[in-house]
Amino acid sequence: MMKIIAFGIREDEQVAVDAWVAKHPDVQVDTTNELLTPETAPMAAGYDVVNILQAGVPVGEATLKQLADLGIHILTLRNVGTDDLDFEMLKKYNFHVSNVPRYSPNAIAEHAMIQMARLFRHMKQMDIKVYRHDLAWAPTIGREVRKQTIGIVGTGNIGRVAIQIAQGFGAKVIAYDKYQNPELAAKGLYVDTLDELLAQADGISLHVPGIPENHYLINPDSIAKMKDHAVIVNAGRGNLVDTDAVIAALDSGKLDGFAMDTYEDEGGLFNVDWAGQDFPDPRVADLITRENVIVSPHTAFYTWTASEEMVEQSLDAGLAFFNGETPEQVVKF
Repeated sequence: MMKIIAFGIREDEQVAVDAWVAKHPDVQVDTTNELLTPETAPMAAGYDVVNILQAGVPVGEATLKQLADLGIHILTLRNVGTDDLDFEMLKKYNFHVSNVPRYSPNAIAEHAMIQMARLFRHMKQMDIKVYRHDLAWAPTIGREVRKQTIGIVGTGNIGRVAIQIAQGFGAKVIAYDKYQNPELAAKGLYVDTLDELLAQADGISLHVPGIPENHYLINPDSIAKMKDHAVIVNAGRGNLVDTDAVIAALDSGKLDGFAMDTYEDEGGLFNVDWAGQDFPDPRVADLITRENVIVSPHTAFYTWTASEEMVEQSLDAGLAFFNGETPEQVVKF
């Protein structure tokens, strides 16, 4: 019997795992809420496939060598991002890897556009006022989304859905991507350079991968090129944004708002209940207190639909690898 061990399983994912196992009685899937680390890698002894969602915890040689020594060479991810993986070591130890590049793009796109609309309408400020029983209107007057220019950076699966949602508000939408989508290009949505998008957009939403060339895409220089009082939404990858640069721009009034779902130092911070404990990250603590900043702990994807698709596709890929097949979601490196 084929055996899979899934690390970092949440309660919502366990529901999807159980449903998948019911359809595949010839496969044993065991789960743990522990993430895959050098310390937990020995738990994989006796299994054929390791299934993970790392949430910012790197997978390097110390972990991969242990898995290879156990005879494991199949690693399947329950998410799209691969920036936690050491590809040189994956090559060295002859791993087959898959991810889930097409799980419910609507989940993240909806979240991003909802947050952008909330920034334009100053909803966090209003929520705080109402909570304090301050029901006065002023000075919390907002901007209508249909009167704004929305810039979508990255037009893959998620970016394209974000465009549809923004257009549904009636906004003017412009887009930038190094690799243009022909259908969007035919509609004239693209600008030629990122600088053009920054100069024109009232709201900027990031949907590009966290590869080295995109590191700190939002930085002091790029912020200086933006319109005054622009807002930024990052539901992409944490390393796309220089957090200190954004804080400085919020302090100066250059930026009107910031929605942060992913954070450059989120590993070990997000998806942890810090209530009643010393909060370990002063920058995030500062951002949380700001009325023009919305922080969510990497939960843009967090819907039942997305959770089910991430689990199902990753387990399907592990089964395909085990049977000598190449799954659609294979990661090439």
